[in-house]
Amino acid sequence: MMESAIAFERHTFAERLKTMLKVDFRRMFTQPLVYIMFGVSLLMPILILVMTTMMGGSADGGEAVGTFTNVWQAISSVSGQSSGIGMELTAMCNMNLIYFLAAVLICVFVADDFKSGYAKNLFTARAKKGDYVTSKTLAGFIGGACMLIFYFVGAMIGGAIAGLSFDAGVGTGQIAACLLSKAFLMAVFASIYLLLSVAAKQRLWLSLVASLAAGALLFMMIPVMTPLDSTFLNVILCLAGGVLFGAGLGVAGVIVLNKTSLV
Repeated sequence: MMESAIAFERHTFAERLKTMLKVDFRRMFTQPLVYIMFGVSLLMPILILVMTTMMGGSADGGEAVGTFTNVWQAISSVSGQSSGIGMELTAMCNMNLIYFLAAVLICVFVADDFKSGYAKNLFTARAKKGDYVTSKTLAGFIGGACMLIFYFVGAMIGGAIAGLSFDAGVGTGQIAACLLSKAFLMAVFASIYLLLSVAAKQRLWLSLVASLAAGALLFMMIPVMTPLDSTFLNVILCLAGGVLFGAGLGVAGVIVLNKTSLV
């Protein structure tokens, strides 16, 4: 007689993460919110550049205080030109605003998991909390990076409409390093926003307030870490920061989920 045995399939972390990411990306990109955020990211630089040029005079006129004189000021400032503390329009209304939009995207996404009961059902089915935190961090990072891309496209369109100069005074490689640095730095902010979101759970208002406050505190760091004339060192530092914050705050997020109620 042949004996039958029940074999329980053991999945590796990579396999579980791949499955979780598929679910998260499908849920994220079927929500209207993400497309609203992409649209806002695209339209924001167009409106900023066109409106400020109209209000400040012609693009090749005198340099009025707080007006944009070239397209790349809507991306970032050159090292030494802005410490992040100034209240000039060019220092405040640039690509760095996307880090605040990313907070809204991540907070709403996570709060919806707990409001709908998806998170509770997920963990009841013995899903690993570490898989959930890792997947949400990566999904938030990708979503934020996509918003940066849409903003860049919008800045190019807005600059062309406004007739602004595309001469940045820095090399193409430096601009590429700047954009890469901003993308990798998004991982740092995504990790912070996710930790605050899993702590607040279904209380969306609390996660939004805490995340926006954290973003405001770190806002001055962004132009220093990702200037327009970035180098390979800036890219490496932002990448290392994203990995370290993602790992460290990911562990903190798992601890929060283990120590607190899921409702």
